[in-house]
Amino acid sequence: MVNLQLMLAGEKEISTIQVLAHRIWKSHYPSVIGMEQVEYMLGRFYSRESMLDQMQQGQQFYLVYPGLGAHELIDPIGFVSISEAGGGQYFIHKFYIDQELHRRGVGTAVFSELLTIYGGSIQQLRLQVNRQNFKPINFYFKLGFVIERVADFDIGDGYFMNDFVMVWHAK
Repeated sequence: MVNLQLMLAGEKEISTIQVLAHRIWKSHYPSVIGMEQVEYMLGRFYSRESMLDQMQQGQQFYLVYPGLGAHELIDPIGFVSISEAGGGQYFIHKFYIDQELHRRGVGTAVFSELLTIYGGSIQQLRLQVNRQNFKPINFYFKLGFVIERVADFDIGDGYFMNDFVMVWHAK
């Protein structure tokens, strides 16, 4: 098992999340949605105002840190955000890990840590993933998610998120 920690992030950590988002998105998403849409989505969903609004609407952001020693100051390697929809229903809005760490068990460890943080309260988890984003889709299948539906979301300025809505059920 990969050793890591999820640390709750608030307003003070927004700039750290923004730096991570720009680095992760620009290294991964241009081949999926093109750089113009990447820039649009970063501006729309990762501006300080947008992130404050997401936090005020109930999204809990977590920075992902590699296992920390007693005196180590290590930069975060990713971030996630999740919100509760009620009745054991949760939604993962963001799940991003530095690409250099993919396929090393980090994502699985983050998912396991989320389940630990939220204890037995999670009955179902949903998320959206771009239909052309094959590696994350397969990762979510590995975790036990299934495709619930296909959906296109208009995000403005002629851009769409062409996604699968995936769902995970507690066992």
